[in-house]
Amino acid sequence: MLTLEPVYLLIGAFLLFAAALDLRSRRRAMSAFWAILSLPFLAGEAILAAARHGTHWPAQAMGIGVIALGVMAAVGDRRPSGDEAALANTREAEAIRLGNRLFGPALLIPLVTLLVALATQYGPAPLRALVDTKQSTLIALGIASVVALAVALRVTGARIDSGLHEGHRLLDTLGWAALLPMLLATLGSVFAATGVGDAIAALVAVVIPIDSRIACLLAFAFGIVLFTAIMGNAFAAFPVLMAGIGLPLLVQRHGAHPAVLGSIGMLTGYCGTLLTPMAANFNIVPVVLLELPDQYAVIRAQLPTALVLFVVNVALLWLLAF
Repeated sequence: MLTLEPVYLLIGAFLLFAAALDLRSRRRAMSAFWAILSLPFLAGEAILAAARHGTHWPAQAMGIGVIALGVMAAVGDRRPSGDEAALANTREAEAIRLGNRLFGPALLIPLVTLLVALATQYGPAPLRALVDTKQSTLIALGIASVVALAVALRVTGARIDSGLHEGHRLLDTLGWAALLPMLLATLGSVFAATGVGDAIAALVAVVIPIDSRIACLLAFAFGIVLFTAIMGNAFAAFPVLMAGIGLPLLVQRHGAHPAVLGSIGMLTGYCGTLLTPMAANFNIVPVVLLELPDQYAVIRAQLPTALVLFVVNVALLWLLAF
């Protein structure tokens, strides 16, 4: 049965490759950053096995590693390696030559992910037995990424080492922002475990009439957008708002359908992602990559979409969740 372990090992190996290239370029802080980050991907199963047997020092070492990542992110050398101007000219010439074919590999990632995830969830029993269904979406994403890389190499005629070097260049450009989705998802779990959701539930009970279905729904919708804007990602806001408002008030008190509330509620939270510089990997890094003069240009462009999407999502929650 295919699990996430091979996907994690591939990611860890790529991070080690990036660390080796940065070390060769004398960017020691960035090299250490990617090397430390590779360890949980390469040794995650061993760390979990040690924890199950009562050995806690590997997990404690990972905690020290997280602190070290913060230090490395602060002192990392973000200077481009090599002749960046010449490389930029080469990439522009290749982009003109290939035209719209360049979009094919990128579009394959969501398409293949969807097809593999659906096939492993609803396909024939022998097919479902090949993949761990509990992690089928993430496994599908890993498969899709490998397929997209193979197609990209075929379309461009490049060698695999070119793809790895370009991946390293992009990874160095993103820097610490590449970690934000993982860290923010963890932050949401920490908030939920420490009772932040209960505190929000107590506050909401004082501020709004909890017997009003529409008041609870609006508090949930505005709250998840606000928390997402503060923390930068709906992964962090979702468990807090579901624990504080979604489950106790909307599901248990007013009978909302949990699946509808969860799916559309998460999408509502991402309206906040479109509006905040805290979502640096979405809203600030593209500004740097595109060399835009206004650091908030992406947010300004997304503002109308976020507002319209928020109104539509609230309407869908009202119509479909109850």
